[in-house]
Amino acid sequence: MNFLLTLSRRIDRFTEFIGRSVAWLVLAAVLISAVNAIVRKTLDIGSNAFLELQWYLFAAVFMLGSAYTMMRQEHVRIDVLSGRLSKRAQIWIDIIGITCFLFPFVFMIIKLAMPLVINAYQTGEMSSNAGGLIRWPVFALLPLGLLLLGIQGVSELIKRIAFLQGLIPDPTAKQGAKSAEEELAEFLLQKEVAAREAAQQGGKA
Repeated sequence: MNFLLTLSRRIDRFTEFIGRSVAWLVLAAVLISAVNAIVRKTLDIGSNAFLELQWYLFAAVFMLGSAYTMMRQEHVRIDVLSGRLSKRAQIWIDIIGITCFLFPFVFMIIKLAMPLVINAYQTGEMSSNAGGLIRWPVFALLPLGLLLLGIQGVSELIKRIAFLQGLIPDPTAKQGAKSAEEELAEFLLQKEVAAREAAQQGGKA
């Protein structure tokens, strides 16, 4: 099991690197969008290539960042029923979900997408828009993103099995900074405490 946990940590480090690197694409998309808008409004010059590049960057962030989102436990979870179960039962649900749903889904989508990517590469398929970009790089983001998601799924499966064996703490606990909801709740609590202290001081006066 030690070997598998080492493998899981290496996968997590790799996913962390990819996620942090992909985050810079958001800035690139914003800058390209701003420049494109300024040039179009001031010089009346438009470019389909720049528009499509924004779409490509968004697709890259979405697909390549999916594994990072999974690692950080920030993906959408439906806890209406599982939230009432014990932690071990929740972990078993995750294990079944990863093995019976995530892995087959990743395999099938990659299997279906790769012929499209290969065909687009071999034919040099271009966008139908005038001045558009070549298509195969954005097509390739689908199988590549799912491959990264599947690899991270292996890490998540290892961590859940290790948790059931008592080797590691809860792997489903969210990592990193507080969520927006947690920050809002903390702000409201601080505001309420400050209001009470002000009221108490006013009463003493």
